[in-house]
Amino acid sequence: MLEPVVSLTSLRLDLTRGPVVYFLSDVHLGFGRPEADRERERLLLRLLDRMATDAAHLFIVGDLFDYWFDYKTVVPRRHVRTLAALHDLRDAGVPMTYLMGNHDFGHYTYFEEELGLRVITGDVEVQLGEKRFYISHGDGKAHNDVGYLLLRSVLRNSAAQWIYRVLHPDLGIGLASGTSEGSREYTDKKDYGATDGIRDFAAARIAEGYDVVVMGHRHVAVQEQIGRGLYVNLGHWLGSDPTFAAYTTATSQMELLAVRTYLCA
Repeated sequence: MLEPVVSLTSLRLDLTRGPVVYFLSDVHLGFGRPEADRERERLLLRLLDRMATDAAHLFIVGDLFDYWFDYKTVVPRRHVRTLAALHDLRDAGVPMTYLMGNHDFGHYTYFEEELGLRVITGDVEVQLGEKRFYISHGDGKAHNDVGYLLLRSVLRNSAAQWIYRVLHPDLGIGLASGTSEGSREYTDKKDYGATDGIRDFAAARIAEGYDVVVMGHRHVAVQEQIGRGLYVNLGHWLGSDPTFAAYTTATSQMELLAVRTYLCA
């Protein structure tokens, strides 16, 4: 079975700012009914505010937005409170790394130049305390996902991105929204088969020597010991019980947490 071609970035982080490294993914701001979307954003804002007290680093592991496409002078108009909260978190000294997902791949310069977040198109490996981490959104990692890999290669192609950006933003962002809906339909209809290719991908990384593999995309929250390593899937925020993960460097403890329970603690 062929493995997907992976772009891997190695990071070296300064973790002296706080004791906890946070991970979240698949919030999908912009999806669904406006009132549900606003409530999802309110919950996210509370979590980001809480992170400011003890975060050493925040990894956004893809699909923070249900679609995203920014231009040289224009960004999508919704969710300005989230953008402001990320800016405030960075101003408070919390560094952040944003891995593109299959819905929010349309980044240009806004997040890096205006918000100070590092944006990465592929996967990440990083040493956090005593643990070696592999971090990936997870799109394209399922078995028999050739169709999606071909679609992604087209959408993320520099020529396709240029075509988007010469269009009027109303049209370009509209197309990005339509592409997001198409990606969702493909994922929802995807038959993952008897085995979960994303889990198998994580198991392969653990076999290579990684201690913790963190992924998203699957919309199923998982914390599972695989051999000598740990596989964590961050779940999603589209239901009533959104999840995220926190790694405490001093104790090497990784936890998959329910957002509402954590905020009430």
